[in-house]
Amino acid sequence: MAHRYDIDTNRATRRDWLGLSVLVIPILLVSMDISVLYLALPAVVADLEPSSNQTLWILDLYGFFLAGLLITMGSVGDRIGRRRLLMIGALVFGAASLIAAFSTTPEMLLVSRALLGVGGATIAPSTLSLIRNMFHDPAQRKEAIGMWTAGFAGGGAIGPVIGGFLLEHFWWGSVFLVNIPVMVVLLIAAPLLVPEFKDPEPGRFDPISVILSVASMLSIVYAIKHGAQDGFDATTIVTAVVGLVLGFFFVLRQRRGKDPLIDISLFAERAFTAAVLVQFLVIFALTGFSLFASQYLQLIVGLGPLAAGLWLLIPAVAAATGAVFSPSLSKIIPTGTIIAGGLLLIAAGSLTLNFLGADSGIPLMIIGMSLITLGVGAASTLNSDIVLTAAAPEKAGAASALSETGAELGGAVGIAILGTIGTTVYRHGIEGSLPPGTPPEIAGPASETIGGGIAVADVLPAPLADGLRDLAASSFVDGLNLAAVWSAALMAVSSVVIYLLFRGKTTTQKS
Repeated sequence: MAHRYDIDTNRATRRDWLGLSVLVIPILLVSMDISVLYLALPAVVADLEPSSNQTLWILDLYGFFLAGLLITMGSVGDRIGRRRLLMIGALVFGAASLIAAFSTTPEMLLVSRALLGVGGATIAPSTLSLIRNMFHDPAQRKEAIGMWTAGFAGGGAIGPVIGGFLLEHFWWGSVFLVNIPVMVVLLIAAPLLVPEFKDPEPGRFDPISVILSVASMLSIVYAIKHGAQDGFDATTIVTAVVGLVLGFFFVLRQRRGKDPLIDISLFAERAFTAAVLVQFLVIFALTGFSLFASQYLQLIVGLGPLAAGLWLLIPAVAAATGAVFSPSLSKIIPTGTIIAGGLLLIAAGSLTLNFLGADSGIPLMIIGMSLITLGVGAASTLNSDIVLTAAAPEKAGAASALSETGAELGGAVGIAILGTIGTTVYRHGIEGSLPPGTPPEIAGPASETIGGGIAVADVLPAPLADGLRDLAASSFVDGLNLAAVWSAALMAVSSVVIYLLFRGKTTTQKS
């Protein structure tokens, strides 16, 4: 199908903007599926009765496969056609959602979550790289990426709202069924509104590079997630080392191979390297503190899932605001300055959360989260434009996959590091303050997580329940405060580094 542009200006047509809406909606669902299961988990556990290990993997398997397959799928899209890969991903995502919704065993749900990750890995790089080929005008492309970023950020916030509403009215499987009509619309609309694009000279496909890429990413992500759950034990160390070694051989093969899976030379450009690093940093902060915020609003403030989700729409609006307005701002302020400023906003939001107390209520939490998401929206939009324009159009799929992989790793590391800081402080606070002789059946669950502490308090007599509830809340907030301080310091230092990397540097606009 030929792709049309306005005569003389090379600007995108109305059809392109309609096509953009087709690309934004599925990425909203991919983002939403990362967070929606957190609310449904209690109902899933009650219905399917998974083991503790199965419960962990029900949560993690989606992101695990998503992160592991992004680089491979980005290259596959460049070879077979990005629209074709997008439609294959829609079929897989829709079928997996149907299986998940009607799962009758933990194993069935685990398989469906893995398939959802496979589908998500095909959709994410396909949508972003297609934008690169639909919008050639730099200003229009930044606006389009801003809308794409707003959709991605909005999905994470809308997920709890939609999930909370469905869980209050239907069974837990309904949170997956909402994906299916959207995927049907995508399959119908994409051939009509989205142009096909692929590398005309892709070269030979390298299965060894695919195996090294997938095995390396899965090993590293597994090490991060296992380390966050069980600490730095032998399994964490071995899988991390295996992942890094495989990653080394993958990079070596890309540098020496005639037809590499990804263009390693992109990292020779400082702006591209900085952009991938920024993608890691912003998602690191966003995912880590989104988990804290959800727990604070539900377990400390006492809101229900739907009410908590509605409050979290405010940070989602802040993210969309940053995403939509940063392209216009870049016309008068250097891109690198705006991206560094976005990291400073994340630092300011993190620092705000350092002052949060167990009795602070909702406003301070929402202000801190809104500053973080405003910075994420502003930095991510311009960041994605740099990633896409650094690569030639036929390599945009692989380039966007690198950016998305950085984001997925940032999410895994954010939950692992910030979550581990919070959990460690919480456990120390609980274990150091429980009365001597507290029965193990109480001390164990109460000291594991804030959810366990509140659950134990609910079955204790009134005086003991109130004491444990206050202790759990203060210990949780202490952990959140410390994580916030470390995040603020990291983002402040990173903003200076990123500013210096971008200063005087612009990516080459390849066409």
